[in-house]
Amino acid sequence: MSASNNHPTRILLIRHGETAWNAERRLQGHLDIALNREGERQAELLAAALASETIDAIVASDLIRARQTAAAVARAHLLPVHEDRALRERGYGGFEGLLYAEIAQRFPAEFAAWQARDVDAVLPAGANRGETFRQFHARVTGAMLRWAKAHPGKTLALVAHGGVLECAYRAAQNMPLETPRDFKVHNASVNRFVVDEGVLRLTSWGEIGHLRPAVLDDLP
Repeated sequence: MSASNNHPTRILLIRHGETAWNAERRLQGHLDIALNREGERQAELLAAALASETIDAIVASDLIRARQTAAAVARAHLLPVHEDRALRERGYGGFEGLLYAEIAQRFPAEFAAWQARDVDAVLPAGANRGETFRQFHARVTGAMLRWAKAHPGKTLALVAHGGVLECAYRAAQNMPLETPRDFKVHNASVNRFVVDEGVLRLTSWGEIGHLRPAVLDDLP
């Protein structure tokens, strides 16, 4: 059974709380970095803000920063956390673990293609496999639509990463992948979507009123 006009699926798409690498603007990708103290605080504030909302299922990327954030929400709702590797951040290959300046120095050609938004550019090899942006976009939007199809008429909390939020925003707004990102992606933000007839639609973006002080945007 799929979501229909009578049974749209509501999605609360949440970015994980802050990590030490977010704070120093170091690229994480598939590297498994835990929340820092601020990120833990953000996760608890997020959970409190969502405690009165109806949530039928909670799904998280299998990376620890997303799982920790999801766990805070799950405790408030007495729900389990389902893990989905398909909701991981983009795999950045050899870029992972580096600051922007370090990436530019070590991989100048690949860095230039990345900054120019070449969505089919191949990333250098590293501890984890790199993905083109087009591959990444297909992976995460496909995962979101699969979860929505499996839960018609329900409300899902999907806890993932900055890149996942970017892909969802672009898909819902029919924004070309090659265009610069002109919207904010905040840690521990709530971003609301509806899926109806397999179509992702944005209803609210970048809710961070539950967080103090202001949270970090994703990497530019």
